[in-house]
Amino acid sequence: MSKRCNRNMRHIISFTFFILLATSAFSQNITRDEYIRQWQLLAIEEMNRSGIPASITMAQGCLESGNGNSELSRKSNNHFGIKCKSSWKGKKVYYDDDRRNECFRSYRSVEDSYIDHSNFLMENPRYASLFLLDPTDYKGWAKGLKKAGYATAHDYDKRLIRIIEENKLHRLDKKMTFSPMGGQTAHNVLDTDKTGALTIKAFNSHKVSKINRVKAVVAQKGDTYEILAQELGLKDWELYKFNDQPPGHRPIPNEVVYIQYKKNKTSKNQLTHRAQEGETMHYISQLYGVKLNPLYRRNNMKKGEQPRLGQVIYLRKKKK
Repeated sequence: MSKRCNRNMRHIISFTFFILLATSAFSQNITRDEYIRQWQLLAIEEMNRSGIPASITMAQGCLESGNGNSELSRKSNNHFGIKCKSSWKGKKVYYDDDRRNECFRSYRSVEDSYIDHSNFLMENPRYASLFLLDPTDYKGWAKGLKKAGYATAHDYDKRLIRIIEENKLHRLDKKMTFSPMGGQTAHNVLDTDKTGALTIKAFNSHKVSKINRVKAVVAQKGDTYEILAQELGLKDWELYKFNDQPPGHRPIPNEVVYIQYKKNKTSKNQLTHRAQEGETMHYISQLYGVKLNPLYRRNNMKKGEQPRLGQVIYLRKKKK
């Protein structure tokens, strides 16, 4: 084969390889719908903790991270474009934004980014008035974030409202989520039965996920602890212990079932929970992956006692 043919062949191979790389990179992009389905539970969980509407958190995540495709979100898990500020003690990365080489926060996980976003709004006085709004007033929150200067875009509030309404994210504010298969159907994502068991919408058949760094699965119709234990290589008595349930308890469909011991306390970013109507201590225990008895002791409550509406439940440190 001539040298010219060799050169042409190398050019073709190189060009083909480039196309394959470009196609691969493009195919890995996350759609907005996929992003919402992946992180909607986390937005609802943060709403329970902070009072920030899940629709606002979700819309900001979509907008600020480019649906999880931006370089800042992919490489540094920063989904809300939060800059370092003088108070930030964690890892830092630098990107050109309003000015060249600006400092942005870098996180170990997407979960840490969502938690820090809530903390950032809760701890900053300029956002304090937003927490006086009705928790379903996403328009008020969007306008308030723009007015407080969260972003420099002149139409920042309109962008958030558009994302919320086009994707029906206001459902999340009522603890509703979207079926991963149907796309148009909403289901209860967090609910309690008469025993106070936490339930969520199952996305995959016994897919293992983590809450507070504790492995858990979601029960399906017909499941028992015996069936789950056999499938997961555990003993049924272990599941009763892991979930603070009495012998004979049968999980209802979509109930969270921990498959290892829950933690004694939450992470440093989750200190308290404000009880809502109908919530039990067991529900809060399952919601945060915290053992029930230490939760009672931490809040100076007797076993079996239930929280009052609006009561602050201490998740990490003992109530004074």
